[in-house]
Formats: sequence, structure tokens, C-alpha cells
Amino acid sequence: MSSKALIIGCSGMELTPDEIEFITHTHPWGLILFRRNIADPAQISALTSDFRRIVGRSNAPVLIDQEGGRVQRMGPPHWRKYPAAAKYLEATRGDVQAAAKYAHLASRLIAFDLKTCGITVDCMPVLDCPVVGSNDAIGDRAYAADPDAISMIGRAAAEGMLEGGVLPIIKHMPGHGRAMVDSHYALPVVKDSLDILEKTDFYPFKQLNDLPIAMTGHIVFDAIDTTGPATTSPTIIHDIIRRWIGFDGLLLSDDVSMKALSGNFSERTEALFAAGCDIALHCNGNMDEARAVAAASPVLAGKGLERANRALSYLEKAPSVFDPVEAAKILEAKLALVV
Repeated sequence: MSSKALIIGCSGMELTPDEIEFITHTHPWGLILFRRNIADPAQISALTSDFRRIVGRSNAPVLIDQEGGRVQRMGPPHWRKYPAAAKYLEATRGDVQAAAKYAHLASRLIAFDLKTCGITVDCMPVLDCPVVGSNDAIGDRAYAADPDAISMIGRAAAEGMLEGGVLPIIKHMPGHGRAMVDSHYALPVVKDSLDILEKTDFYPFKQLNDLPIAMTGHIVFDAIDTTGPATTSPTIIHDIIRRWIGFDGLLLSDDVSMKALSGNFSERTEALFAAGCDIALHCNGNMDEARAVAAASPVLAGKGLERANRALSYLEKAPSVFDPVEAAKILEAKLALVV
């Protein structure tokens, strides 16, 4: 059965009859989990297994935002509390190589947590490059303010995730660090020149353009396209993301329910696919919205299917040998990790 180019959320800790019917008939490519969906390891394992059984694909991706800091869906008492991205550089007093080492180890440990519950995709690392005065929607979710440091630490974090058998998603392409408003609630507009953007915001994504999955940002770049945000801009996706950045992996939209996007859900979905996104992401579990998004989403085929399969092929490799207890001890000593 072919999959819809769609990732959905669900409302609670188990799938409702309405959600089961929707999944059965729609066959979304993946499922994303939030705190409302999380209780304990056994419950998550049951939920992820149920989703895969219903869609009929044992490798159907299950996603989560498990960055650390304020964006962490799984936490104590069942899982460790991880530091925000900015803490790695702070804890190592600006030593980028040391920060990368600990970010790699933390990502490998996060991957261990996720993999044991059936979660196979983590929406991190954040490669956004924040500037003074920007909205705190990114803030300490960024590894640094310097593009080279972001690239090095972000690369290490992504590799730690892959070594643990979990796919990382680089976000928010081509860069969300200059946003002066939170795209969950309003549309950010960046007025800086293309030359500045290429040297800062876009640069970390170019350095990590070989990774398998990326997520767009709902943000307008006036120097490139004044008509709409990156998610729905053919110019930004084709000229910046695919050509200048050189990313040929699977491109997910950020959540289509965010207020930065305009129009109804059908119009938003049609616009993001027309612009060149491969997959639509709908997070809040509202089935009326999800039906509208699904109706406007194509079957995953062609280049998008090729990119999706290429991404999933990373999961066929067994995780590297790893001692989670020893890793937690190291991180607790260096970063005050809660264990």
C-alpha cells in the first residue's frame, strides 16, 4: 500500500477509534509524538507498535522533538533530562571541539532512549544561527551564535543520533535564527541581504547538506522572495535549499498548523507541495484538520519516495556498541545531566 506524503500527530496515549480509521484509510508516512502522548516506556512501545501494525510497515517512522532543554517530550522519572543545545559550549567554556564531543555523546544517549521505545526519528539538531534581539523561539536551542561552531557541534550531534539507529532532522532550513517573532504565532520576516544570509543562517545547513532529512522554517526572506515563507516558496526551496545549500535529502515542512502560514489547511498543504516540500507535517492530532491536510497531500512517489527510502535505509544499520550507564556518568559529571 502506498503512503501519503504526510506525518500526523495523535491526541493521546493510545490511538482512538477515529484515529485508527483515519490511519487505516490514509496510510500516512509517519507519526509524531508530543508530551500528551507520553507516559512510560511500555506505553510508548505499544503506541508505536500499534501505528506500524495499522499502516502495515514495520519501518514506518515515528518522530519526536527530543532536543533537550525546554524542547524535550520525554523526561523524568523514566528518562534523563538533557541540557539545552547552548549548554554544551557554555559547559566547555567555549571549546568547540569539547562541546561537539559531549553533544555527540548526549545524542547517542538520547537515541538509546528513543530506540528502546520504538521511536526512530528525532527532530534535531537545530542548526539555526541566532542574532542579538531575535525572538526566543530559538534562543538556547541553538548550539552557538557562530556558524562554524554550529556546524561542528550540530554535525557531532547528528552523527551520535545516527550511530544509535535514529534519524536526525536538521532544522529549520534555511535558517530561523533571525526571526523577531515566533512562527507558531506570527509570520517572521527577515530583511537582511543574501550575502549576509549565505555567510550566517544558510551556512550550517550547507555544511550538513549530506544528512538524510531536513525541516523547513516558516520564515520570509525579503532578499529572496517577499511573497511567502520558505515552506511555501518555490524560489527558496529550489534556489536556496536544493541548489545553494545543496540538500537533496527528504524535505519536511514544519507544522502546517502554525500561525505563520496563511489560508485554510488545504491551501497551506497544496502550497507547500507546490513549492517543493516532500512531506507535510501536521502535529496537533485534530482529525478535522488532519483530514483536510491528508486530502491535499499526494501519495509519496517519484523523487520524494526515493528520498524517503534513502533516509529509512540508514535505519537498516545496527546501532554501534554503546554503554548508556557510562555515557550518563560522563555527561552528569560535565553537564549536570539529570539521571
